Amino acid sequence: MASCAVEGGCPTDYIAISVATLFFILLLSRFILPFIVHKVPHTKGSGFWIPVIHIFASFNLLLSLVMSVNFLKFKRRHWWQSCYMWAAWVEGPLGFGLLLSCRIAQAFQLYYIFVRRRLPPIRSYIFLPLILLPWIAGAAFIHMKKPLNHRCHTGAPWIIPIVCLHALYVAILVGFLGAIRHIEFRFDELKDLLRGIVVSASSIGVWVFAYILNEIHDEISWLQVVSRFLLLVTASVLVLVFFSISSSEPLLSQISLKKREPKEFETMGQALGIPDSGLLLQREPTPVIDPNEPLDKLLLDKRFRQSFMAFADSCLAGESVHFYDEVHEHEKIPVDDHVRRIYMARHIIEKYIVAGASMEVNISHRTRQEILTTPDLAHPDLFNNAINELMQLLKMNLAKDYWSSMFFIKFREEASTRSTSHDLEHMTGWNFSPRLSSVHCFDDPFHHEQFSKCSSHNSHDPDP
Repeated sequence: MASCAVEGGCPTDYIAISVATLFFILLLSRFILPFIVHKVPHTKGSGFWIPVIHIFASFNLLLSLVMSVNFLKFKRRHWWQSCYMWAAWVEGPLGFGLLLSCRIAQAFQLYYIFVRRRLPPIRSYIFLPLILLPWIAGAAFIHMKKPLNHRCHTGAPWIIPIVCLHALYVAILVGFLGAIRHIEFRFDELKDLLRGIVVSASSIGVWVFAYILNEIHDEISWLQVVSRFLLLVTASVLVLVFFSISSSEPLLSQISLKKREPKEFETMGQALGIPDSGLLLQREPTPVIDPNEPLDKLLLDKRFRQSFMAFADSCLAGESVHFYDEVHEHEKIPVDDHVRRIYMARHIIEKYIVAGASMEVNISHRTRQEILTTPDLAHPDLFNNAINELMQLLKMNLAKDYWSSMFFIKFREEASTRSTSHDLEHMTGWNFSPRLSSVHCFDDPFHHEQFSKCSSHNSHDPDP
């Protein structure tokens, strides 16, 4: 037992390594399977890279424990086997510190967006290294002082500052959660975060207890075996639970297989429960479209807007119309419903306004900055200037060609058919139940049926 405790290789060590391997495989499956099973689209920005960094930190934490706490029998002959490499750097800044920093970065985003009602002033790729600085400084200090023995254990005077550094990051995370606890989130962000904190705090408590026993009572062989078993197993539970915490992706979390709603939604408007979002009712009356009417007035009609959107998409210039459509949905949300307005506003900003967005619209730099630096994401006039600019571009480019396109001809024929069916219903007393329209223009902005080709017009003119 003494040799086993000193050099590693006990049966419990292999069990702990097996548990760690299993939990890491489960962690990877939680990240990968949503892309395979639910066909979640690959997103840019922190919504994708923070989970990736989280997996990297989890792997570092588990591997560093295996390498530094004598789970395996090997002699430390090379620099990459050094205690300071694994116990100071990989386990600290690149492991536990990075793990907590990812959660803090997401809680920071939730706090600014829903409490301060504005976009975070610091991007995640800047905030994450900043929050890691204390860990980097601590690892550098340990590397200079070299307090570790041949078993990668520190003396008693080093235990308190090391534990305090761990506790500091947990306290920061809990502080952010306390600041957002009064927000009535629509997609269980707070509920998931609180559940993760309770389980994670319990795991951290056991982990810290085992860590202290492992460091202080270096001479008790059986205690070394038990403590390092607890270290690796509780660390394995910790990384999986932390990865299950909501990443504030409302439609479908990219790091969990759990669906947030009992049905799938194609648009943010549907997910937020905006009235009539995504539905075209067959019995809905169709107004007569007069080409001489202002375009902004015509676009208020959903059927015309869908037809015009399909035409713009076929010309590879549909971003402006999609933006108008989602802003129109945004305006349906009551002004006093701040949470839903913020969800919708953030969705629109990430999709259309941020530079490099998937459907970035062509607006002036001044208007773009007004939106990105707004002091109130729930403001009713947040997108007004952008809509005015884009409406001018639509009138100059797409509107004239639409009236002579096959899209308008088909829209007019379908309108005539619906009008005849509507009159027949009144004559015969038929009662049709509301259902999805057979019009080939869905609310999903990526699945429009192309009726014909149009002239190569594009609304991406230089900024006004």
